[in-house]
Amino acid sequence: MLLVHTLSVRRAIRPIIIVSLVVLADQLLKTWVKSHMFISQGIKVAGNWFLLEFTENNGMAFGYEFAGEYGKIFLTLFRITAVFGIALLIRYCILNRYSPGFVVCLSLILAGALGNIIDSVFYGVIYGYAPLLHGKVVDMLYFPIIQSHYPEWFPGSSGQEFTFFSPVFNLADSSISIGVLWILAFQKNYLKTRREPAREDDLNSEIVEV
Repeated sequence: MLLVHTLSVRRAIRPIIIVSLVVLADQLLKTWVKSHMFISQGIKVAGNWFLLEFTENNGMAFGYEFAGEYGKIFLTLFRITAVFGIALLIRYCILNRYSPGFVVCLSLILAGALGNIIDSVFYGVIYGYAPLLHGKVVDMLYFPIIQSHYPEWFPGSSGQEFTFFSPVFNLADSSISIGVLWILAFQKNYLKTRREPAREDDLNSEIVEV
């Protein structure tokens, strides 16, 4: 039992580090944007295809929203519930020796959810524009890689401008997206790599395991 507990503690270090670093980077960038930019201001990072553009939204990733005040409260409470659920899932996967890669993906999703929860729960109070649970999520990463017009033959949008990629998002959104896409891409490997209960010789192999 002590052996299993020791291995579980070691396996928990990586998720803790990932979540801490992602949340810290996300909040530092958001704080910088809030203190150095004004709404809709854009700063070119790499030509015209990568900009920091300060936006705020009441809703989900990439600017999608739930309408109304109650929609905002529901979304924030849903995020909090999801964070607890993901944290419990990570704990379960660590105790049952699931693939480290799968645990890393879950950690990225957890970190992204935490980053946006901080905005939703506290930013309104911190910056003085809304009560608790009504904060707006800060977005700033904008990649308008292609800016052109729909061709004349395109139904319903003939000649109109379009931009790819148009949503503005943040590091927390990116962390969630990377975690989800990585799981989808390698789900067969992850679901097949659950391991047997810990043995004493795992103590030596644990240090070099990837």
